[in-house]
Amino acid sequence: METIQAYLERKQREIGLLNDCLRSPLHLPRPRSVDEVVKSKFQIAAALRAEHALQDWKATETAWSHAACPASGPFTFSYDYQRADMKVSGPSFYEHTTGSTSETIYTASGMAAISALLLASAEIIDKADILVLPGTYGETLELIERFVPHLRLVTSELPLGDAPAPAGLPRILLLDSCASAAAFEAVLRCDCAALDLLIFDTTCFAGRSGRIRRVLRWAGRWTIPVVMVRSHNKLDSLGVEYGRLGSAVFVRWRGKDLNACRLMSEPLAAETRNAVRLLGGAALPAHFPPFVGSDAYWALTKKRVAAILRNGRHTARYFASELAALSAELHFTHGLYVTLRGRRPLVEATARQAAEGMSRDLSREGLPIRHAGSFGFDFAATEWFHDATTDQYSVRVAVPDLPREMWEDLTAAIARWWGRRQANFGHS
Repeated sequence: METIQAYLERKQREIGLLNDCLRSPLHLPRPRSVDEVVKSKFQIAAALRAEHALQDWKATETAWSHAACPASGPFTFSYDYQRADMKVSGPSFYEHTTGSTSETIYTASGMAAISALLLASAEIIDKADILVLPGTYGETLELIERFVPHLRLVTSELPLGDAPAPAGLPRILLLDSCASAAAFEAVLRCDCAALDLLIFDTTCFAGRSGRIRRVLRWAGRWTIPVVMVRSHNKLDSLGVEYGRLGSAVFVRWRGKDLNACRLMSEPLAAETRNAVRLLGGAALPAHFPPFVGSDAYWALTKKRVAAILRNGRHTARYFASELAALSAELHFTHGLYVTLRGRRPLVEATARQAAEGMSRDLSREGLPIRHAGSFGFDFAATEWFHDATTDQYSVRVAVPDLPREMWEDLTAAIARWWGRRQANFGHS
């Protein structure tokens, strides 16, 4: 079990990695609390963005200066007007996949990446079924329903081969890292030979997660083209949400006969680039974290995510015991957050109020919790949550990177607060 002192020493190394990216590092005291860790990280992140703007002042939207050489740490960029043709050179956010090649298109956010990809697919195919799992990210489902009419949204029956499909209609599987653990594992036990494309949203998995490797091995066995889409401002930024950045990575299998595939990745990648250009969704150089890519970065990221996952498992067990009747989903495949339901059905407004109230009350007690609509922080984050599959609302508790003893105390405090609030609500 990591002690408070060992935790603070690890956080000091994270702060040092961030601070060393500055030309003029900040003079910061060694952190003595979680609040000081959070404050130092966000101060450095702000200084990094400011320094980037000052040193790359020639790298404007119109690329007017031929002397501009925009860079962010190990990343370098070249582009013309509005970054529509931006080329990025730098480290990958993923491990290299044996037996494959890949092409990366960076975008202004994770939603920009998947939006460009899905809209671009209309240039490759007339119609297709897109299979989704229960619990798939709500905004992705909304995007498909409202703006991608050539894709018929199908909530998948497992195993995948059992779901009927119109003859000749291509089939795309959207595998989301925020699905439940049971559904995700069931997919990887299926025969995917009938699929024409796998779109894998990896946002909730660390870039070197074993689950990403498992999915790619599974797809590789069946030579299914894969596009990995991702939002990078969560698990890839050491807990500071450095900037809005997304990507679509087109994975191609070497030495495989893909002539039978109806969704070849080369033309789909080309059309996705066109969609990024026409939708104005190109990435900003300033949003590439300058601290990514080193051995130290990967080692610290691995320890951060491992701590979050350990804390997540404890939370699921504790809430299953203490809040069994008030727990919504405790076993997302990513293990980064859990959801709590009300004694009476919640709507968006009441779920939002509950998330705000919980964070406000517990933070006043000196506990490291905030009302924030994301995850992967050094503090617990609460927010309202909508399950687009069931149309039910709940409160999401995002698990932080904290020492186990501290997180166990906070987990118990959350359970007490939620149980008391729901008891009082039930009698009102």
